[in-house]
Amino acid sequence: MSNIIWKVKSFEEMTTSELYEVIKARVDVFVVEQNCPYPDLDNYDRKALHLWAEKDHAVLAYCRIFDKEIKYAECSIGRVLTSEKGRGKNLGKQLIQYAVEIIENRFRTSEIRISAQDYLLRFYSYFGFEDTGKKYLEDNIPHSEMFRK
Repeated sequence: MSNIIWKVKSFEEMTTSELYEVIKARVDVFVVEQNCPYPDLDNYDRKALHLWAEKDHAVLAYCRIFDKEIKYAECSIGRVLTSEKGRGKNLGKQLIQYAVEIIENRFRTSEIRISAQDYLLRFYSYFGFEDTGKKYLEDNIPHSEMFRK
């Protein structure tokens, strides 16, 4: 798929339009598709690096990346999504690969802790994440904590 632009920006670097498209994608996937009313605006966006793929200004894949001691003692990745338009194009794999590389290059560590929806455990294991055995319901969706060394 051509004309896809990958961007990584801090909250302060994002334009209003970029922030709008990111929040729209998060609401479309997490609130509408997954039928999950939850507080998406959780005061962590200002502390995150935002990584996304876009085409014609629409967000196709997105995640937040955190340095150590923000969400966990280790670095972390969250709010991972592929929008309806972006699915079936391997963008999710590219997204996680880029996120891991950004953490390794910017934060100088390969240790990453994530909260994964259970149906994605195999997907994340492809990138070296291992199930820690810590299971919980988050917004009525089964999750597992995963860790990558």
